[in-house]
Amino acid sequence: MADNMQVDSPAPNTTEIDEGLYSRQLYVLGKEAMLKMQNASVLIVGLKGLGVEIAKNVALAGVKSLALYDPEPVSLQDLSSQFFLEESSVGTPRADATAPKLAELNAYVPVSVLSDLSEETLSQFKCIVTTNISLEEQVRINNFTHEKQIGYINADIRGLFGSLFVDFGESFTVIDQTGEEPLTGIVSDIEPDGTVTMLDDNRHGLEDGDYVKFAEIEGMPKLNDGNPHKVEVLGPYAFKIKIDESFGTYVKNGLYTQVKVPKEVHFEPLLKQLAEPEYVISDFAKFDRPPQLHLGFQALHAFQTRHNGALPRPKNEEDAAEILQYTKEISTQNPKVLGEAEIDEKLIKELSFQARGDVPGVMAFYGGLIAQEVLKNCSSKYGPVKQWLYFDSLESLPDTKEFPRTEETTKPLGSRYDGQIAVFGRAFQEKIANLKVFLVGSGAIGCEMLKNWAMMGLGSGPEGKIVITDNDSIEKSNLNRQFLFRPKDVGKNKSDVAAVAVQKMNPDLKGKIESMLDKVGSETENIFNDEFWNGLDLVTNALDNVDARTYVDRKCVFYKKPLLESGTLGTKGNTQVIVPNLTESYSSSHDPPEKSIPLCTLRSFPNKIDHTIAWAKSLFQGYFNESPESVNLYLSQPNYVEQTLKQNPDIKGTLENISNLLNNRPYSFEDCIKWARLEFEKKFNHDIKQLLYNFPKDATTSNGAPFWSGPKRAPEPLVFDINNEDHFNFVYAGAILLAFIYGLTATPFTSLDDYKKVLDQITIEPFTPKSGVTIAANDNEAEEEANKLAGSIDDDEIRKIAGSLPEPSTLAGYRLNPVEFEKDDDSNQHIKFITACSNCRALNYGIETVDAHKTKFIAGKIIPAIATTTALVTGLVCLELYKVVAGKDDIEQYKNGFINLALPFIGFSEPIKSATGKYNNKEFDQIWDRFELKGDITLQELLDHFKEKEGLEISMLSYGVSLLYASFFPAKKVKDRLTMNLTKLIKEVSKKEIPDHVNYLIFEVCCDDEEGEDVEVPYICVKP
Repeated sequence: MADNMQVDSPAPNTTEIDEGLYSRQLYVLGKEAMLKMQNASVLIVGLKGLGVEIAKNVALAGVKSLALYDPEPVSLQDLSSQFFLEESSVGTPRADATAPKLAELNAYVPVSVLSDLSEETLSQFKCIVTTNISLEEQVRINNFTHEKQIGYINADIRGLFGSLFVDFGESFTVIDQTGEEPLTGIVSDIEPDGTVTMLDDNRHGLEDGDYVKFAEIEGMPKLNDGNPHKVEVLGPYAFKIKIDESFGTYVKNGLYTQVKVPKEVHFEPLLKQLAEPEYVISDFAKFDRPPQLHLGFQALHAFQTRHNGALPRPKNEEDAAEILQYTKEISTQNPKVLGEAEIDEKLIKELSFQARGDVPGVMAFYGGLIAQEVLKNCSSKYGPVKQWLYFDSLESLPDTKEFPRTEETTKPLGSRYDGQIAVFGRAFQEKIANLKVFLVGSGAIGCEMLKNWAMMGLGSGPEGKIVITDNDSIEKSNLNRQFLFRPKDVGKNKSDVAAVAVQKMNPDLKGKIESMLDKVGSETENIFNDEFWNGLDLVTNALDNVDARTYVDRKCVFYKKPLLESGTLGTKGNTQVIVPNLTESYSSSHDPPEKSIPLCTLRSFPNKIDHTIAWAKSLFQGYFNESPESVNLYLSQPNYVEQTLKQNPDIKGTLENISNLLNNRPYSFEDCIKWARLEFEKKFNHDIKQLLYNFPKDATTSNGAPFWSGPKRAPEPLVFDINNEDHFNFVYAGAILLAFIYGLTATPFTSLDDYKKVLDQITIEPFTPKSGVTIAANDNEAEEEANKLAGSIDDDEIRKIAGSLPEPSTLAGYRLNPVEFEKDDDSNQHIKFITACSNCRALNYGIETVDAHKTKFIAGKIIPAIATTTALVTGLVCLELYKVVAGKDDIEQYKNGFINLALPFIGFSEPIKSATGKYNNKEFDQIWDRFELKGDITLQELLDHFKEKEGLEISMLSYGVSLLYASFFPAKKVKDRLTMNLTKLIKEVSKKEIPDHVNYLIFEVCCDDEEGEDVEVPYICVKP
């Protein structure tokens, strides 16, 4: 174009953040980094597959503006990986064809097209990314950016190979290298030499060179000044800091908090790094490859210079020989690159063979990785790549016997799949096109997966099919990372919109995608039945919860279908490949359970904001959900008190709540305000005074130690102050929520004075300590108290409370409105109440308060998410998909991936082989094997079969929870059952019909082997 073109130019607000859109990303980057990013402009040069992958992720993240440069015309092969292009785009400049589609992704990010790359133009940007340009042009641009302290990134993808170079200038400041929450802990002792030990053998988690600050140290006031101290780690439970006599002598108490200290990172320009490269290893099993590929990629540039920009032809030996010669020459000129190592000629020739290839999985991997580097440069958050990162996935190549790769089979056909054919050959492309796959979930990972599949042509053949299911609808916050969706799609079904979007990307998929709205689970087995599962080639999970994942995993194990699994958590991600009769399944391993907060800590002795937030959410649930539900049950269920008495030992508390809600009903919004104010007094003043009455500040334990020490912080009662935001918000939000459950019209007053008038009319009764109140000082006491309560129900007191309740008949039709916690609607006051409640309790205990954003994250158990990690993870999944399709049976060829883009760290491990078992010298796979029988045989026939064919004596046989046969059954019972067909036996014992959609009967057995020993054996699968 003659002039720079602006495609979409809203005025982004660089001082505020749209939390509705960026909610999940905010929990990854934080507000400070987000605001810095919103003030940074980015340029992407080169818009083939990789360039647009990077641009997509950067636009979703929300930079100030995005500029594009690529005047080259669109070719048909560009459609191999450029998902924003259509066949009608062929011949149009790539940037012009791409810009309008990119502009749709984020209304806050204006997208423009540049007409030149002059130094004046380059100087406008915070970060510049180049792809698919000559080495000479890279050096020219980088020389300018390095001098001007502008971030520069270059990347090239050649088939299954990739190269990345990063230069953020002579000196770049990283504010937070990891993005992890600062580590905190409680001090047990500080010795005169500076040795700090932890309380109760808690690990400190620090590393040498970290910094910490201290607070609440008694006896060493200088340590409480907030200054950071450098740490020398002595072990998992102790570290050392530098102090002298002037700091005093440690007496007791104290907290430490890790301090994130900015770090200066120094980069060298491209020209110097070509001769003396510094690598980040992407696969430690291939630690010797980066130097080889460093020379090989330079050889490709030399080839292009000689051949007018053309790359070597697929599987062409002559071109490969020329590449190899250039590699040797460059190695001679730069002897430090390889050192004593020899050139890997086979590897370099493979790089030449694939140079014209476009593999969507590699594009997605690098697209996510590089976009995160852009965000690091714009936000100064997280450690950048220093300075080269090479990657390959040669294991993804299929066996050449079944899928021949020759110059003939890899030559271009003039199709949109030529980029993939150049790497894998025509036969393998046909195999991919005719796959039948099932994608469970079409959220963030699902959208990325479908995009990659569309570029691959997966399921596009005459026998191919893609089935996607998702019972969720699109929300505004999804738009930040689920890039198939647009603002106009909010409220629509995810699977339907995603299916339409990818069919537009690749028209070959029209009629090949079926979108469903059904949740995959036991309740939909009539839909996802035997015929459905048996008709699949592979399954891919794109789920966000463990229960659904394990269910799909069980189905894949039963039907022996490969499963591709992945997940993300902020900048972290993982992938797992599950292959029948080869690897363990997803359910074979489990994450450790979440560490729960001790009950006594939650009730009386919090020391972290997490504790006060958990307490506040519990209070919210009790006030506005559980108690109103109890009222509704009392009003609707006959004999509610008698029935509940049998099930709930704490019925006294439940009945007291019901009595309060029915006998002290508010009739106006003013009444609701009064209730909230009195609850404030009870929770944050009287209850705290009662605690201090039971355990005065000078209290000691049985061995004479101070009671209020270590994790126990002595609290202070709060005095209500309407001008304190947290005090007021407790009353404000609490009143609105109470009005809601009673169906009152809550019209909040418009001024503080209006509230003050109501509050001034309230009589606050002075605190009177109760002598009979027991407060558990630890979890053992809490458990004893609960057991005592369960065994000492005072019938008279229960009857008295029950007698105070109004008869349900007098309130016919009356019901309360229980509140269902919803974290994403700020107008409902849920998060405002929990934030205020948590902060008031934090003020009681001298804990630093947090804002609503942090409270929502913890109370709502929000999973942080960002588009960059999602893109990278799905790229790795697709590279494993090629291996599954190729039918590889060597477990060493597969890779489970573990990444953390913040560090950055990329690691791979070989999947764990499925375990084997043995009986009567017969070996079996404990996960994938089973005994398979056909026909509705009798129980006797089943027992005889195993005795004669397997040498096993069945001692017990069960179907689900029904025990059908046991050797210890009475003889008559056994005799009656032996002649029954299995289907009849199941109906007889379970008293239930076998559902029509069930075609297989699954039996668990206990057996004795030929030696009479109890042995573990597979389950039995019978097809009647």
